[in-house]
Amino acid sequence: MSTWPLPETFAGSTGAVRWNRLGEAGRQPLVLLHGTPFSSYVWRAVARSLARDHQVFVWDMPGYGMSDKFPGQDVSLAAQGRVFTELLDHWGLAEPVVVAHDFGGAVALRAHLLHGARYRALALVDPVALAPWGSPFFRLVRDHAEVFEQLPPSLHGALVAEYVGSASSPGLHPAVRERLVGPWLGESGQPAFYRQIAQADQRHTDEIQDRYATIGVPTLVCWGEDDAWIPVAKGRELAAAVPGARLEPIAGAGHLVQEDAPAELTAALLAFLRRQA
Repeated sequence: MSTWPLPETFAGSTGAVRWNRLGEAGRQPLVLLHGTPFSSYVWRAVARSLARDHQVFVWDMPGYGMSDKFPGQDVSLAAQGRVFTELLDHWGLAEPVVVAHDFGGAVALRAHLLHGARYRALALVDPVALAPWGSPFFRLVRDHAEVFEQLPPSLHGALVAEYVGSASSPGLHPAVRERLVGPWLGESGQPAFYRQIAQADQRHTDEIQDRYATIGVPTLVCWGEDDAWIPVAKGRELAAAVPGARLEPIAGAGHLVQEDAPAELTAALLAFLRRQA
């Protein structure tokens, strides 16, 4: 399985953020945001394709992937929205294209609607954006995180692997699943997994949901038609809530569209980007 280096570090307000930049400097900047319980690794194929024509920025949120994980860390959607705003300023990006998946969608929306982050265009991929959200499993773990955190490492690893795998409709390649599960193992990874779920609070989308009608940038909503985590009906609802937004269903894809249908997702994003040129 190919490597996915994040050699750069940004000292964010909730811990060090690991990031990378692909593509030639001077091209239109484009930022990719991952969701939970994933990392920027899920964007690798799409990022490399988009980097042919854009300068692509990828990062692992605090508490995820290769970024800092530590006890007491604030990894809430509110904190991530602030960190993303800080990161855009650090990169010197005044008006990038933003493409955001799952929780990353809520992070991008909060940065734009609450913190004044400006985007040239916005693409949301199966985002967490509309109430209610959270699967029964997710809510169970959130409400009893301190109990699940005490699981023996082998049982914890099996649970995370099963949970991550359920985001894919056709199923993940074993090496991909191993790469996505890896950051959640060990002395720092296991508590970090339950920490980010325990801090997942719907009020962070409730605070912005009634503001979607004020979004004035071109917006694309992509959705895996076989998403078992957030049904495609939420995609139709979100596209209707954002003025001028267009819904792009992705056939044969579950929640983790980047893994299930990377070519189809990339094609939809490229067509959207061409319309903004």
